[in-house]
Amino acid sequence: MDWNLALEIIGTIIGLLYLYYEYKAHRLLWIMGIIMPAVSIGVYYNAGLYADMGINIYYILAGIYGYIVWTFRGNRQRDKELPITHMPRRAYIYTIAITICIHAIIYYILHYYTNSTVPGWDAFSTALSITGMWMLARKYIEQWWVWIVVDAVSVGLYLYKGIHFYAGLYALYIIIAIAGYYNWLKIMRHEQN
Repeated sequence: MDWNLALEIIGTIIGLLYLYYEYKAHRLLWIMGIIMPAVSIGVYYNAGLYADMGINIYYILAGIYGYIVWTFRGNRQRDKELPITHMPRRAYIYTIAITICIHAIIYYILHYYTNSTVPGWDAFSTALSITGMWMLARKYIEQWWVWIVVDAVSVGLYLYKGIHFYAGLYALYIIIAIAGYYNWLKIMRHEQN
């Protein structure tokens, strides 16, 4: 069996577990969020998706950060996990501006310093993924809408690059993201009551 295909299948299985725990708003998603990117680094490198490869290093670090924040609520309280909330309105403009800056930097690097054949789309999905992971770590419900866009772009990228299992996984991510939004909304309303 081709090593890259084996890694892709393993990453897909771990990705499904990640989705399950994210849908349930359970902190074990962060454990899967550490393992899956470690596996995915090789898959993306072999496909020439260098920004996706690099973002997986960030995902490993974000997984550690997210687990700590969700477990200790960012202030060492162990009695409850971080609650699901809406992103503060004042954070939108800063989040969008930072995402645009990250996209520009990644695009520049990919365009001028790699042989990437899709620098714009790779940079776009990567910059938005960085934003989405930050929003997920803070448990903002709007993170689901960011992931829907990332997942849709990723499906196209992965089909174009011949990473078919991941394309299928990310197509499933779109469906789960829509369902996850409504599930988190229900959990959030329950937590507030």
